[in-house]
Amino acid sequence: MPKDSGIGASSKRREDVRFLTGAGNYTDDINVHGQAYVHFLRSDIAHGRIKSIDTSAAEGMPGMVKVFTGKDFEGVGGMPCGWEVTDKHGAPMQEPPHPILAQGKVRHVGDPIAAVVADSLEQARDAAEAIDLDIEELPAVMNMKAAAQDGSTLVHDDLKNNICYDWQLGETDDAKVDEVFANAAHVTTLDLVNNRLVANPMEPRVAVGEYKRGTDEYTLFTTSQNPHVIRLLMCAFVLGLPEHKVRVVAPDVGGGFGTKIFHYAEEAFCTFAAKACNRPVKWTSSRSEAFMSDAHGRDHVSKIELALDTDNNFIGLRTNTYANLGAYLSTFSSSVPTWLHGTLMAGNYKTPVIQVNVKAMFTNTVPVDAYRGAGRPEATYQLERVVDKAARELGVDPIALRRQNFITQFPYDTPVALTYDTGDYNGTMDKLEVAADLAGFAARRAESEANGKLRGLGINCYIEACGIAPSNIVGMLGARAGLYDAATVRVNATGSISVMVGAHSHGQGHETAFPQVVADMIGIDESMVEIVHGDTSKIPFGMGTYGSRSLAVCGSAMVKATEKVIEKAKKIAAHLLEASEADIELKDGQFSVAGTDKSVAWGDVTLTAYVPHNYPLEVEPGLEETAFYDPANFTYPAGAYACEVEVDPETGQVTVEAFNAADDFGNIVNPMIVDGQVHGGIGQGIGQALLENCAYDENGQLLSASFMDYAMPRADDVPFYGVDHSSQTPCTHNPLGVKGCGEAGAIGSPPAVVNAVLDALNSGGKAVDHIDMPVSPSRVWAAMNS
Repeated sequence: MPKDSGIGASSKRREDVRFLTGAGNYTDDINVHGQAYVHFLRSDIAHGRIKSIDTSAAEGMPGMVKVFTGKDFEGVGGMPCGWEVTDKHGAPMQEPPHPILAQGKVRHVGDPIAAVVADSLEQARDAAEAIDLDIEELPAVMNMKAAAQDGSTLVHDDLKNNICYDWQLGETDDAKVDEVFANAAHVTTLDLVNNRLVANPMEPRVAVGEYKRGTDEYTLFTTSQNPHVIRLLMCAFVLGLPEHKVRVVAPDVGGGFGTKIFHYAEEAFCTFAAKACNRPVKWTSSRSEAFMSDAHGRDHVSKIELALDTDNNFIGLRTNTYANLGAYLSTFSSSVPTWLHGTLMAGNYKTPVIQVNVKAMFTNTVPVDAYRGAGRPEATYQLERVVDKAARELGVDPIALRRQNFITQFPYDTPVALTYDTGDYNGTMDKLEVAADLAGFAARRAESEANGKLRGLGINCYIEACGIAPSNIVGMLGARAGLYDAATVRVNATGSISVMVGAHSHGQGHETAFPQVVADMIGIDESMVEIVHGDTSKIPFGMGTYGSRSLAVCGSAMVKATEKVIEKAKKIAAHLLEASEADIELKDGQFSVAGTDKSVAWGDVTLTAYVPHNYPLEVEPGLEETAFYDPANFTYPAGAYACEVEVDPETGQVTVEAFNAADDFGNIVNPMIVDGQVHGGIGQGIGQALLENCAYDENGQLLSASFMDYAMPRADDVPFYGVDHSSQTPCTHNPLGVKGCGEAGAIGSPPAVVNAVLDALNSGGKAVDHIDMPVSPSRVWAAMNS
């Protein structure tokens, strides 16, 4: 029977009440008395040298407060990168400055050149149009491979070339790798592109800066996934402000998908301008502005080779990738193609020799950083596409080939620096075969063929590394911040609880799932527990929400803090019951003496903690505890996905007819929330596979800068999903035994969709090895008729 409450129950998301009734409090809902508005004048060319900026006409416009240019930020720090990558020769990456407003050059369409602050947004826009710019247009660096070979055109003049780093992981002896491939019975090679994406959360980015001159205090309201990190970066690296004088508040945030992790120039600007203008300053991004200012995702060009022996065992894997970083280093961009991508190239398979090579490139495009999955989807896509192609070349069943090469013994040390603590890849595949009714696929294919359509089945296996950890290890790998998290559990006198967490909720359901954990531990109703997040003045220093880390990392800190609270409460209960602390048990909100009927309620103990008339002298009054948790390892969710598509041979139109996911997320706190997270991820993965593509022309002009040109998935583009997470191998190193679930759908779905399309085409007699994403009707039709 399903549980009614606590861990394992599908408690309804309490935050949905305010969202569905229009009572949410988003950053754009925040208006501070006397605020001014900022409009950014952005570059309309991809690459150019700024010869002059004349703001005199703008400064005389109605409602004008102040015009800012790059000169106003000379001596102010630029936007920092949070991860230093060392290349394969031991040299640090090339790290150019990233100014708040362009200084000397513009480097991508959308690069902010000037910021106009006025009494109204309309007045700011009008004044921006009056600014006279003289910019010498330069050739745009767009092709990554060409840019690596030709250093005549540089994105950054002070760098030696356009290569940020040339990085390698796994086997470093090239001769050994060459020997594995030379002696292989079969080698499968695949060239592919992981298309550039724009995250497009429901809520665009917003920043409101406020400065109180009387107390010399700043407040930044912003759409952020990690307010403490934003405060740290802005104070320590950008504006040089005293951290105790800066408050960062991220209220309700309408989706992030990674793009709201990063510290952006607009946040720093609004904070800086609030003092410079002596009044609050607000910026709200338009949707088209978001396309050219929010960090983009993916954009890899890769060649992958898989070597197999005579028995079809995987014996070697080699991959070479060009990763586009855009014009500047975003906050965590350097880590995505390296430690978040290369470390996952083993996948679910026991391949003994793996070599990963990555050249990260600067180009005249919007910066690229983490997008849902961040590196793991790129690795999975390469691996699962080449495995499928190998199965087709060898004439073997793609599921059987995967099963034959699955890792089955745990813990397992991969050749690419990770140790998988637990898993059951055959178990998730077993669940998938049943849930997706793979035995009935032949009949469904025949039915589609009778209707003039081609039906294909695509299989994918994935493994993800969530909750980046531990801090001392990632620090040695270049991370410039710890990756722990924190929670404070504050028990009120009447027994209700406020839990202040470092994680930030922007769709994950923390306000529902976190109380389930605390309430379950104590034995009280979930309604007695509230979650406080998103305000640096109220919460302990935490690292925010991304990388499917919230429950595994912040949830573990919350468990440890709750354990401290229970331990202290037992001392009080023992005093009240005149018993030994060792004999006190807590169950269903009652403290009792083991083996007796003597008990005292949770609420009586908590009241005693704050009204200590009868209280143990050696115990401090109050009941509040804080804990920090630094995980010992990643968590490793894994799964198997199946996609069925129909292809119209006349038009190339692809329809997703069925999609099933079998995931191993370890222990589950709220199954309904997990289902929703997987649904959302699969929808984004289908969008990448079939529809979405951020496109530039050869001059660096963004061709897909609105929803008219960027095809977001709609309801009729996705099917009803089948989701199963009953195959559970609990994580062995966190107290909840949980693994991340938020990114899995986006990792496992793109290769499943593409594999299904190619299976459909090959079943129809068309020998097609690969079609790059998005697998649009025109690309499918061209492949069928080439």
